[in-house]
Amino acid sequence: MEKQNLTDLLGIKHPIIMAPMFLVSNTAMVIEGMKAGVAGCIPALNYRTIEELKAAINELKAAKVEGGSFGFNLIVNKSNIKYREQLKTLCEEKVDFIITSLGSPEETIREAHKAGIKVFCDVTDLSFAKKVESLKADALIAVNNQAGGHRGNIAPEELIRLLNEQTTLPVISAGGVGCKADIDTMMSYGAIGVSVGSLFIPSVESNVSQEYKQACVDYGGNDIVMTEKISGTPCTVINTPYVKKIGTKLSWFEKLINKNKKLKKWAKLIRFMIGNNAVTKAATEATYKTVWVAGPSIEYSKAILPVKNIIDNLIH
Repeated sequence: MEKQNLTDLLGIKHPIIMAPMFLVSNTAMVIEGMKAGVAGCIPALNYRTIEELKAAINELKAAKVEGGSFGFNLIVNKSNIKYREQLKTLCEEKVDFIITSLGSPEETIREAHKAGIKVFCDVTDLSFAKKVESLKADALIAVNNQAGGHRGNIAPEELIRLLNEQTTLPVISAGGVGCKADIDTMMSYGAIGVSVGSLFIPSVESNVSQEYKQACVDYGGNDIVMTEKISGTPCTVINTPYVKKIGTKLSWFEKLINKNKKLKKWAKLIRFMIGNNAVTKAATEATYKTVWVAGPSIEYSKAILPVKNIIDNLIH
């Protein structure tokens, strides 16, 4: 069965989604992305209050142009205490699409579809892809082992082909895209489009610190390492002197706590809060304790550029 193209699914000119990045993505970036003919997505958690989230949606609605599209990312597990309120707001305001992460998207798909909103689900393997297929998701975001942040473990070609062969849903590839040749490669594997994140960290419109942006220019793909120090779950970061100093593995004491069923949940929550605070601080100010999240595609970031130029480089 012919699977619908991403350009048709979202009414965009180019098969690209500007991936949602915690603390990085903002309305200015998405507006420029829409003008350039791609879709942009922002984590709902980038907004502290529902009022701020509504204001962002209204700003994007007012700026939307033909050939562009906007959506929001929802963390759908119990750790997101704002989830239901955020979902209600996205449905009431009728955003173009929602990307779900970290949990069951069942309620999100049901409520979003009532409002005529498409839902794409992050997946890293076939088992979860089959689950969201049964829930009638509109597409899969195939998070591969080249993605930034909390990435998958399967190579792009293997993951895309597996999901295409074993499910009926369109597959959007996430990870490992830094130039047009990479997009063409993912499409040749069977993807209907790509989700690109790290390339847009060093954009003019991004609100992160100049030091964070410059690090994405100065460091390359070989400088990306996996660390367990942020949330306890492996996450890709730039291998700065500070990251080298503290190491990337959990200490023997942290590992011991993780083996205790009673303590594990609380230890993970505390680790997440500490790591989240560190990442938040690093994104907005430079200190010697710097943890910058990024993926290997920063290899293609050669300068701090406007979003428009970054997209031009991707499509030409």
